[in-house]
Amino acid sequence: MIIGLGTDVAEVERFRFDDEKLAKFSRKIFTPEEIAHARRHRYPHERLAGAFAAKEATRKAFGHAIPWRLIGVRHEGSGKPYVALLGRAAHLITARGVWRMHLSISHSEVNAVATVILEADDQAGGVVSRSLDSEEIAAK
Repeated sequence: MIIGLGTDVAEVERFRFDDEKLAKFSRKIFTPEEIAHARRHRYPHERLAGAFAAKEATRKAFGHAIPWRLIGVRHEGSGKPYVALLGRAAHLITARGVWRMHLSISHSEVNAVATVILEADDQAGGVVSRSLDSEEIAAK
């Protein structure tokens, strides 16, 4: 059963940083893994805008102001993105009965959009029947 939905659109141009501004901004918003992922691509500002939109969509889906750096946007070997709640934010997964998180990110030269869907276990009436850590259920 779907228990949360969040969508966000970010303007790509807002994420075209020089190294100094990126370092400052990353201390507040992005994880080192997200910066490294963006730098591996030809247009890193598009990747950063997508990661930002994913973080904001996650906050909206949970209906909770989760600190930016406690939301990790990661990628499977195939390139598929997923969300991992980190540190003290990981408790929201079990507290809300989240069984699975889905993440979709898309971007153009102008905008990046992300959608997050939170799913709960129907059998358990919206309550997870066993304790899961954030890495185990993170949007796979």
